[in-house]
Amino acid sequence: MLISWREGPGARLLLLSLLLLAAWESGSGQVHYSVPEEAKHGTFVGRIAQDLGLELAELVPRLFRVASKGRGDLLEVNLKNGILFVNSRIDREELCGRSAECSIHLEVIVDRPLQVFHVEVEVTDINDNPPVFPESEKRIIIAESRPPETRFPLDGASDADIGVNSALTYRVDPNDYFTLDTQNSREQMSSLSLVLRKSLDREEIQEHSLLLTASDGGKPELTSTVQLLITILDVNDNAPEFDQLIYKVRILENSLNGSLVIKLNATDPDDGTNADITYSFRRPVSPAILYAFYINPDSGEIRTKGKLDFEENKLYEISVEAIDKGNIPMAGHCTILVEIVDINDNAPEVTITSLALPVREDAQVGTVIALVSVSDRDSGANGQVTCSLMAHNPFKLVSTFKNYYSIVLDSVLDRESASNYEVVVTARDGGSPSLSATASVSVEVADVNDNAPAFPQPEYTVFVKENNPPGCHIFTVSARDADAQENALVSYSLVERRVGERALSSYLSVHAESGKVYALQPLDHEELELLQFQVSARDAGVPPLGSNVTLQVFVLDENDNAPALLPPGPSGGPSAVSQVVSRSVDAGHVVAKVRAVDADSGYNAWLSYELQPAAGGSRSPFRVGLYTGEISTTRALDEADAPRQRLLVLVKDHGEPALTATATVLLSLEDSGQAPKASSRALSGAAGAETALVDVNVYLIIAICAVSSLLITAKFGGRAL
Repeated sequence: MLISWREGPGARLLLLSLLLLAAWESGSGQVHYSVPEEAKHGTFVGRIAQDLGLELAELVPRLFRVASKGRGDLLEVNLKNGILFVNSRIDREELCGRSAECSIHLEVIVDRPLQVFHVEVEVTDINDNPPVFPESEKRIIIAESRPPETRFPLDGASDADIGVNSALTYRVDPNDYFTLDTQNSREQMSSLSLVLRKSLDREEIQEHSLLLTASDGGKPELTSTVQLLITILDVNDNAPEFDQLIYKVRILENSLNGSLVIKLNATDPDDGTNADITYSFRRPVSPAILYAFYINPDSGEIRTKGKLDFEENKLYEISVEAIDKGNIPMAGHCTILVEIVDINDNAPEVTITSLALPVREDAQVGTVIALVSVSDRDSGANGQVTCSLMAHNPFKLVSTFKNYYSIVLDSVLDRESASNYEVVVTARDGGSPSLSATASVSVEVADVNDNAPAFPQPEYTVFVKENNPPGCHIFTVSARDADAQENALVSYSLVERRVGERALSSYLSVHAESGKVYALQPLDHEELELLQFQVSARDAGVPPLGSNVTLQVFVLDENDNAPALLPPGPSGGPSAVSQVVSRSVDAGHVVAKVRAVDADSGYNAWLSYELQPAAGGSRSPFRVGLYTGEISTTRALDEADAPRQRLLVLVKDHGEPALTATATVLLSLEDSGQAPKASSRALSGAAGAETALVDVNVYLIIAICAVSSLLITAKFGGRAL
């Protein structure tokens, strides 16, 4: 459609109005269409994808779908062209009754990202229902004495359509005696009467037959007829008359059975039985009136007898006739409009539609979790509903349309803190006292790999005895991952490095699932006293997360090395110690020294020396220092001592069991003039050797203390094997 600015101010105003309307619809997030009822299958309703700003190519990938609270099969969307069309027959009267407004509310939902649009399709009325009279033939009895302008009420027709399509007009066949009169009340209800134009003469005409026609305002108009058969009687000239033709009454819907609605009063100017009046509902009487009310035929009191429900019937139109008891009974008529006053007797109804469950714990704030719709059958403040969420959860309610809400994420989720939420929606109406209803949806939080495996402590100390069997289990590491399922599945591995010339994995291995650490081969304290390495724990998430723990493995010494004798001189040589000793030396003179070392450590390397008894049980003039290995005289030597002394010195460590070595010392006893003087180099060498041996003993004592300290520490920081 093209509109030119040259067409005048009216065209420019129309274009401006259209632009403002389009801007308002875009801002409100709602699209409005209209479609006539009874439209054929496939009838075009609107280009819904285009009007919502969605590309046709993204309808299927984004899971375009339409949800409706009522019948969901009336309308359908073609995902290829984005057109909303009629899918099945729409009967406005079946869908909305006689409501002035009739709309189908649709929720359009697309994912990636999740968006919700509200679409309102107004169903317009067509003139598809003709007027309907309650009966095809109506018999009326009129006394000939009735004066002109007397009214005889008629039952009007009803039309299921609305608006102009239900606006009825009536006409009757042209005649000399009767005309039609229609009076409308504020409630748009017409009072139809047949009015006598001139006096009747039964002797001239005993019966009149008229055709009453009702036409609605549709185009083309639809009509209906009823045959009026009027019988003229010539007795009982006056009919009962009510105070007024139409009465209006209000009554609460929770009124008790037997409550008085109204007391009618009709008068008859006749005398005797012709003025004796009986009240009754004028036929035909609807079942709804017979269920809810009864009338006392003598007093004219109308009382309740059934449960009144504002939500079922807001207004009753009751036709009452008062009939006298003359030979030819005459009747007067009136209409009572009973308005039912609403009370707050209906709690709200809450419906929750889940959309994105479970919810990932890294979902963005504002993510729509579920849709909420509420309704209340009451009216006014009793039907006005407000919704709220139970406190202390990371969600909030966002109003998207009247009585429609979205449950959206309001703060960051953490599955490790809370893995499930029970979201309770409370709907409360505005009545006094108010009524409420609740509905809940369980929101499960899906895990995201946001936690690395964690060890209880960053470092462990482990003690392992050397010479362990291959494959020996020496320690178990364990890490915990706060995530769930695959994200919490932990596997272990060694952090490879070089240990001297060899790879760490040649010494140790870690079981990937249990975290058990194994020694692949026997460890040797003399080769490796401390083995420090890291074990990695990694989960199975995508991407995986990991952490490391440090292990310090101390290899504890075992007594697996016997003492080793050192050569007597710096240049090496035979293991036997040979020495020339002067017979003139005094007691306590050091004549030789046995030197030995032990490759072990601690007590296992602490050596002691013991002189073995001489053969034959003779007492030797020599002794050996327990820890120094020095051989010294116990007394002065004399001529009785053998010139050749062969001493056996037992060298023993302090291991369990102890290991030993035996040194042979050969001493030659000579007179004082023959004994060679020790050179300064030999003396200094002996002194140096003595100092070295003393140092070795000091080191051994320090080593023993250190091992004791490590064993005490092992109770708190590690494990000894």
